[in-house]
Amino acid sequence: MAETRPQHQAQYRGWLYKWTNYLRGYQKRWFVLQNGLLSYYRNQAEMAHTCRGTINLANAFIHTEDSNTIVISNSGSSTYYLKATSEVERQKWVTALELAKAEAVKMQDTESDEEDQPQPDKNELQNTVKLLMSKLEDMTTCNDLIAKHGSALQRALSELESMEILTNTEHGSKAKVINERATMFRITSNAMINACTEYLDVAQSQTKRLQKLFDYEHEQRMKLEDMVEQLAKEQVSLEVQAKKSLHLQKNGKEKGTTGSDEDDFFDALDYHADEFEVALPHEIMTHRRMLSDTSEDSHIIPDDRSSNGSDTEQDGQEARSSAVATVVKSTHKRNLSQESIRRTESVESSSSTSQKRFRRPLIPPKPSYSLNLWSIMKNCIGKELSKIPMPVNFNEPLSMLQRLSEDFEYSRCLDRAAECEDSAEQLAYLAAFTISSYSTTTNRSTKPFNPLLGETYECDRTDDYGWKSIAEQVSHHPPTAALHTEGRGWAVWQEFTMASKFRGKYLQIIPLGISHAKFTKSGNHYTWRKVTTTVHNIIVGKLWVDNHGEMDIINHKNGDKCHLKFSTYSYFSRDIPRKVTGVVTTKEGDAKWVLTGTWDKKMEGAKILHVDESNKGKPVFETGPHFTLWEKKPLPPGAEKMYFFTRLALELNEPEDGVAPTDCRIRPDQRLMEDGKWDEANKYKVQLEDKQRAARKKRELEAEEAKKKGEDYPPYTPTWFVRKTDSATGNPIHMYNGQYWDCKQKQDWNRCPEIFL
Repeated sequence: MAETRPQHQAQYRGWLYKWTNYLRGYQKRWFVLQNGLLSYYRNQAEMAHTCRGTINLANAFIHTEDSNTIVISNSGSSTYYLKATSEVERQKWVTALELAKAEAVKMQDTESDEEDQPQPDKNELQNTVKLLMSKLEDMTTCNDLIAKHGSALQRALSELESMEILTNTEHGSKAKVINERATMFRITSNAMINACTEYLDVAQSQTKRLQKLFDYEHEQRMKLEDMVEQLAKEQVSLEVQAKKSLHLQKNGKEKGTTGSDEDDFFDALDYHADEFEVALPHEIMTHRRMLSDTSEDSHIIPDDRSSNGSDTEQDGQEARSSAVATVVKSTHKRNLSQESIRRTESVESSSSTSQKRFRRPLIPPKPSYSLNLWSIMKNCIGKELSKIPMPVNFNEPLSMLQRLSEDFEYSRCLDRAAECEDSAEQLAYLAAFTISSYSTTTNRSTKPFNPLLGETYECDRTDDYGWKSIAEQVSHHPPTAALHTEGRGWAVWQEFTMASKFRGKYLQIIPLGISHAKFTKSGNHYTWRKVTTTVHNIIVGKLWVDNHGEMDIINHKNGDKCHLKFSTYSYFSRDIPRKVTGVVTTKEGDAKWVLTGTWDKKMEGAKILHVDESNKGKPVFETGPHFTLWEKKPLPPGAEKMYFFTRLALELNEPEDGVAPTDCRIRPDQRLMEDGKWDEANKYKVQLEDKQRAARKKRELEAEEAKKKGEDYPPYTPTWFVRKTDSATGNPIHMYNGQYWDCKQKQDWNRCPEIFL
């Protein structure tokens, strides 16, 4: 049953029966024992490519249970229950295993002794390389001699065969020549064997030392990289502090010597909004956020829109210390930039009757659950993403409907676009908005929940961002979501569907729907399609996301177009990672604006003053000064423990009263996942999907019965969207019917389907 192979190190191999599980029992497997390791395969052919398991015998415990059974256990690793075909066969394996274990222990002790030796230096490495090169040259010389003498010997033998009649003298002469050439061939062959042996001995003797040197150099390099990274962080920190110090000095000069001690104290505190907020007790932080106008561009911006701010501070705060009131009062004394004042006035004019609400600053941290990814993903290769049954372990506690609403975190770009008189400049800001939606994918490799058919999500942010949106899952196959958002002088709507394939190493998501934007003042109507998103290293390695492809944003009113190129990330490319470039052109093709930047940090734009087309290659643009169109905000503190959510993402799934009964914030599996109860969430997820599957089968049966009777069966109709033909593109699209917010005001949800448990 077992056999040995005469190799460099002893090897023992053969068939044994291995215990798998209670359903399949013992299964026949091919075992190989070599170098102190016991490995097994389903068959001998698998040895070339797939090992099913390996156990190290150095720390293993080997014993027998009966006449045929061998038990091998390794603390912290695994236990093998093996059966041989006979007692004699079992004893052969036990003897081989014990010998292999003794050799493994001896080898481990030798390696530990070598680790105590001093590290080899670079001179030793150079000497070793020179020695190996010398031996290699000897082998090359021997090889040339073997070829030379072998050819001469072959010629002599050929001449001997061609001569039919030879005298004794001639025969002796030829035999002598052949004997000499054969002797030379034997000598050079022996020299070649000796040279190969010497090369092998040198290589084997130096391998471990070279490996130690390599590991040492690698460790030193990693330390240097960490030091450089730390220095870069310290440099950025020093630059920020220097800028803030200059700003404080400037403010101090403007205030002169009349400033109070209180003002100086709180100016010194305000180095960074996030740091200032975190350093305060929860009560103070809550009060500040309720009173202040939290802008979409900054962490905390004080609100000085009303003159009764001090009265508001005192209402409901009698139990708090006077220090709290002082902090809030001093916060209101900070100087606002002209841009912040303009934005604050805009919020006041658009929502003068809206009271700003407090929103949660964090969610429960992501728990640590172990999961065998390959056991789930290996059966999903080639399938559509929407058809793969996934546990919540791969999700984030947000629905795809909420992810679509998250695109409006940088709606300020749309607000500025709405104010533009020039359509080309408006298009530049709109392009910056479309790019900003990808900035959240840098660290977000998790998957949002697939919405159930009829599931909805409303997001009313008129009190701070100045927009409100409603989204609904309008189709199940193919999965399609519709969204409508209204803002300050603009409206955006889209129908989102996608094609996705899992290819083993990566997952690719290709959006298929069309997005629309229309501005009230100019009447300009724009459309665009989103680019492809690829998630790499699905099975092995660190997950990372890349957005790549080309996007055309078209103005259907005057023919203007912005062409954007999202460069594919390449390790060998000299381009900036995640680079995006774009050009805004008129209907006639005249370039008006250029855009440059990255989709994960910021985009800049510049107006084109002159185009030089004298060169035969690409045209050269002479531009005005570049300025920032959009810049990503930093993540909130502790974001790495909260799925790398942005400030807006943390607030999207916050429970809210009065929403529709189909709102995804009420969905039980998503809520349980956010609360850290993943096992319960997985159970509810299966139940919800089974309920949706049963409802779909019921509709299919009813449609089949109606068809047999010759009757028309009405298709599924969304609640808040209606299917129409788009006037701009001519394609069918689900458009908002304009009824949701009226129904919410009346709390009339009779038309909503019952989709949750």
